[in-house]
Amino acid sequence: MCGITGVINLNGDAVSPVILKRMTDAIAHRGPDGEGHWIEGNVGLGHRRLAIIDLSPLGHQPMISSDHRYVLSYNGEIYNYRELRTELEAAGYWFRSQTDSEVVLYAFAHWGTDALLRFNGMFALALWDRKERCMLLARDRYGIKPLYIARQRGVVSFGSEQKAILAQPAFERKVNKRALLEYFTFQNIFTDQTLLEDIQILPAGHYAVVCPQEASFKVSRYWDYRFREPDHPASKEEYLEELDRLFRQAVNRQLVSDVELGAYLSGGMDSGSITAIAAQSFPNLKTFTCGFDLSSASGIELGYDERIKAEAMSARFKTEHYEMVLKAGDMERCLPRLAQHLEEPRVGQSYPNYYVAKLASKFVKVVLSGSGGDELFGGYPWRYYRAAMSQNFEHFIDQYYLYWQRLVDNRYIKQMFAPVWPEVQAVWTRDIFRDVFATHDNELDRPEDYINHSLYFEAKTFLHGLFVVEDKLSMAHGLENRVPFMDNDLVDFAMQCPVKLKLNNLAEVLRVNENEPGDKQRRFFQRTNDARHAAERYRHLPNLFFMQGDIADTKLRDGCISYVSCDQVIMHTENPERTFSELARICDKKTGQLACYFYAKKALPRELLDDYFRTACAHLSHDELWAMSQQLTELGRRLSELKVSFEAPDIPALGIKGGVYDIQRFIYWNFLKCFWNADLGPETSLVTNFDWYSPSNARRFSEAEVLGIVAANKL
Repeated sequence: MCGITGVINLNGDAVSPVILKRMTDAIAHRGPDGEGHWIEGNVGLGHRRLAIIDLSPLGHQPMISSDHRYVLSYNGEIYNYRELRTELEAAGYWFRSQTDSEVVLYAFAHWGTDALLRFNGMFALALWDRKERCMLLARDRYGIKPLYIARQRGVVSFGSEQKAILAQPAFERKVNKRALLEYFTFQNIFTDQTLLEDIQILPAGHYAVVCPQEASFKVSRYWDYRFREPDHPASKEEYLEELDRLFRQAVNRQLVSDVELGAYLSGGMDSGSITAIAAQSFPNLKTFTCGFDLSSASGIELGYDERIKAEAMSARFKTEHYEMVLKAGDMERCLPRLAQHLEEPRVGQSYPNYYVAKLASKFVKVVLSGSGGDELFGGYPWRYYRAAMSQNFEHFIDQYYLYWQRLVDNRYIKQMFAPVWPEVQAVWTRDIFRDVFATHDNELDRPEDYINHSLYFEAKTFLHGLFVVEDKLSMAHGLENRVPFMDNDLVDFAMQCPVKLKLNNLAEVLRVNENEPGDKQRRFFQRTNDARHAAERYRHLPNLFFMQGDIADTKLRDGCISYVSCDQVIMHTENPERTFSELARICDKKTGQLACYFYAKKALPRELLDDYFRTACAHLSHDELWAMSQQLTELGRRLSELKVSFEAPDIPALGIKGGVYDIQRFIYWNFLKCFWNADLGPETSLVTNFDWYSPSNARRFSEAEVLGIVAANKL
């Protein structure tokens, strides 16, 4: 992992060694272990080294082939370099070092640009052919490593970061207003543009050839995603077996390193799975988590701290675990450095990435990340229903385009850009959105086809933006970030895996809409902020609702304010008596029975439920209500640990129909009625309808009294 840069003067002027060194120095943070420069007339290459494989001077770059024809400046890791080396040695090539860089060099000498399809890894590189007098610039399939190219005033320059290009004194900086409009529409840039005129990012899976003698510049695509349904699907068991094999292979491939390696551990499925495999090869593997100080947090903020889940995984896999806790003001403090390294905003907030990379860099030089798992395996099902019911491609574009307007709606974009509108009025962001699919020519006959279109879109845009951000913020601290999910074999498998295996019950995905009131399949909404309708309502609420700050179990706590997967923690029980007994043991008998009735809310007549609750709580004081809420909190925590749900028997006298009801919904829905005695209606859901929860609906306490309870109990 390194930083590369270079210059080609198309007019034939000699490259200045002073300017080339200035460009290389601008990205010194990417490679603290060494630097190198190579100049021949009007061509110059620069390199900063972060030594990971073969730490000896033999890995110095720019690297020149033994016949002196090729000169390479390379950034990345090729995880199958040993296999490629064996092939090249059989073909007669001799190697001086143990680096993957030398394998890349001779792979191009032997296979030409076809070598790009043989590389399994991440890379951005520049290869100068002294015989043909042409420069090859290339980027890995998925865009894990960035490569920027600028063409201005007869000079082609490039670098791992834009700041290398900007280090040229003659380079003119000018804001790219067209790209700015694109960013304010999508909170991302889907094209190859940047926020600076004349600087583009080489698209993922592409290479460019620059021949100064002909003054030619040509960009070609060598690979692209293709998500599709298999013609002859295998059984579910066969897919699971193959996934297990490929995932283990992917993680183990990326453990190759001559320096210490660690892993991010967020507490989620992706990073947790990677850690589980890596820890088998590295006892006391170092893991890293970034959390938040919750002492002053409220509302939706409380759902972002994942330390408890990460600590549980660390204990399970016996890792050496480190945490960084962010406090109020930490974002503001890092903004100058964050902006310097990030260069331009993409895909939302990223300052936690900066801090956790800083933490990891104090202990290791390589870290494994879980990026890519959601995009490959359908981790955002709440988005897909918009696509799945499309009538045709244009209808699909219309539906999805409206959803991905993330910052400024089209209705207001002209007003916002009014001072420069003549310069940007030719930008049609719908066309930009549509052009993402230009090479994904799947037939669109079934809902699965449209969902595969959605997966393609997110891999090409959202995931690419994540990779750019992760690269810059990890390399800001001289840290190599690896992504095992982007192993070639695993990606190929994921692209041909049936949609029904990724989303389980496709029919439920087609029906769901997280922004509409009513009952939901909450397992589809895994800690997302995409419910913009609900988020708008959060803004106006007092903090009483967020009593879950005192709840130790984050799985349960998150269920109150964000959509959490319930099915993974619920185990149906065949012994209702045991469940009743556990409820009564944890809480007093009345509260335990009350909670049991709440499980069956959907089956209970509304009048009976309301009357029972009013009767049970009418005599309670403020302090007693608070104590009851604490008991219910403890109840939820304990039942979550026990991984049980309540199976209600048939109780004809109460109108209860037998069935299994989970813990997460009903505990919070009902204890809040201790404070707010409102008529919620038969289909009210805590996570989707907040109209009832406003100061005007308070009947038992005034708003001042409620806020007093909140303050007194540090809610």
